[in-house]
Amino acid sequence: MDRPADRANAAFLSLRSAIVEAALPPGTRLPEDLLAQQYGVSRTLIRGTLARLTAAGLVETGKAKSALVANPSLTDSKETFEVRRCLEREAVRAIALRWDASMGTTLGAHIDRELAATSTPNAQVSGRLGAEFHILLAELSGNTLLERYLSEVIWRCALILAVHGRDHDQRGSVAEHQRLVEVMAAGDADGAEALIVAHVAAVEERTLSGVGQDQHLDLTAVLSRY
Repeated sequence: MDRPADRANAAFLSLRSAIVEAALPPGTRLPEDLLAQQYGVSRTLIRGTLARLTAAGLVETGKAKSALVANPSLTDSKETFEVRRCLEREAVRAIALRWDASMGTTLGAHIDRELAATSTPNAQVSGRLGAEFHILLAELSGNTLLERYLSEVIWRCALILAVHGRDHDQRGSVAEHQRLVEVMAAGDADGAEALIVAHVAAVEERTLSGVGQDQHLDLTAVLSRY
């Protein structure tokens, strides 16, 4: 963390978590000077961090060329989930066909974290961990390009859920993750595809409850938690 590049990456991870956990609502301005001070890096490095978040679909440029937390529309949401279904089907098929015990260990450990989070009152953290389960699937697919594109789409979906999603019992999603791991471990590629399509469809349905309300917030206070 002593290197500026490391601090810039930490800033990226911090901001990404704050956005997908809805601590920073859509439309929140992200001033370069404030962020540079918050994370102890130059404005040049913060500019690069914001560019990474923009590429991930989490940040957009406002009329005054200032960075804002993105505010995806319902049309954007549907298009994003359509792409996600296509990509994630390929990921789980690839995993099922190349399954080994280490994959089960990795996914099982993450599911344990998800289960622990369901007993806490912070649904946003539980939702972020759910997204990270799917990021793990992308990583385990063995296809670098698929991992890149699928990871980007999953983070966009996480933001969409933060903006439009309804509160729900995350334990149902965790149970679906557990079942998916069982099917992939059995080498059932077709079954894994069917499960992931149904699961993503259920996630998509939770984007249809409307948008969040505008609110004033202290950006420094929020980011200090991340």
